[in-house]
Amino acid sequence: MTRFRYFLWGVVGVTAALFGLFAYQLSQPKDEFVESAMIGETIPAFDLPPAVEFRPGLSSANLADGKPKLLNVFASWCVPCRAEAPYLDELERRGAEIVAVAIRDRPQDVSAFLEIYGNPFSRIGSDEISAVQLSIGSSGVPETFVIDGSGVITYQHIGDIRAADVPMLLAKLQEAGA
Repeated sequence: MTRFRYFLWGVVGVTAALFGLFAYQLSQPKDEFVESAMIGETIPAFDLPPAVEFRPGLSSANLADGKPKLLNVFASWCVPCRAEAPYLDELERRGAEIVAVAIRDRPQDVSAFLEIYGNPFSRIGSDEISAVQLSIGSSGVPETFVIDGSGVITYQHIGDIRAADVPMLLAKLQEAGA
């Protein structure tokens, strides 16, 4: 009977310790900022074919032509990509040049997406196996990168762009051109 009591107290002790650990972790402030390892790095070399017939593909050389750009990583099947579409249009209207990488997508699906949600992109490359997406440090869609005129990543915006993000992205793009 005493062995059973020791066992029972051991289970209670381990459970209490785990509960305490979980409570401690939940009480810590949440860090929502993810530091990208690619900030300050030159974009890796790539050459993607066009994702749609009516826009040229995208290569790393297009991102090092002397003009800063926004590089948007998206997919037609991505729900948050639909939500950010009006804000990408607003960024383009306000002078931002935006290029894109379509991830694991079919041309007809990308075309339908652009027809419904708008097309602010001057170039769209097709990344069928997410090789470019992973090489630039993107782990999901949507993500938007600010690329300076020499092809260096200066900022990474993880998640969909919202109205409050538009002025900040324009400022980051202006900084990248300075």
